[in-house]
Amino acid sequence: MSMDDPLAAVAPGATAWTTGRIITKDFPAPHLVRLRMHVEDRQRHWPGQHYLIRLRAPDDYTAQRSYSVASDDSDPLVEFLVERLPGGEVSEFLADVAEVGDVLELRGPIGRWFRWDTFTPALCLVGGTGVVPAVAMTRAARHLGRTDLLRVLAVGRSPGELPYADELAQAGATIAYTRHATGDRPPAPPHRAELAPLLVGAELAYVCGSARFAELAETLLLESGLGPEAIRVERFGVTG
Repeated sequence: MSMDDPLAAVAPGATAWTTGRIITKDFPAPHLVRLRMHVEDRQRHWPGQHYLIRLRAPDDYTAQRSYSVASDDSDPLVEFLVERLPGGEVSEFLADVAEVGDVLELRGPIGRWFRWDTFTPALCLVGGTGVVPAVAMTRAARHLGRTDLLRVLAVGRSPGELPYADELAQAGATIAYTRHATGDRPPAPPHRAELAPLLVGAELAYVCGSARFAELAETLLLESGLGPEAIRVERFGVTG
């Protein structure tokens, strides 16, 4: 990586807890909340990395969860998309209680395995709220003028259930709905013929989604001829 690159000086060292103030909060869908935050002592981040958000009760009880960053490193704010899960200590607080101006504890950016270096040709195969790291990668590619290095296949049940669908489509991503027809494409999971042209030249594949989606996506990539060493997977699910 040349020193002219804006991420050239990013160090992969340990991160400390800091604070972030909520600047904007909105609800892209009834079950989703989007937070854009000003982070104190912010470190540069790579697309694909995440933060821990920690809540602290008056009795010092804490709960924390990990959330992928949706924003590009050049964005002055750090953007998170949180799915409100029933019984989720952190997600319910962020969706129902937290307000603009509130200050939260954060630690990040975290993650070396899943980050994209913005130079390696790659494919993102992502599903549901797992699109978030692909959004960060897409924004970084656009900002750096490297959109030719990144392809995205985003999978959702229907347009209303796939976050950032319009933004990803405008950036050239392939959108596959499993319960909604689009143009000539019937409702169905992605298949090998659909994936083949997106894999041409790709050296890495990033998979993010639920455990079930990640298993299906990884199998599809392997059946399409990509070696297991080239597949990087992030799974998420309900945390007790």
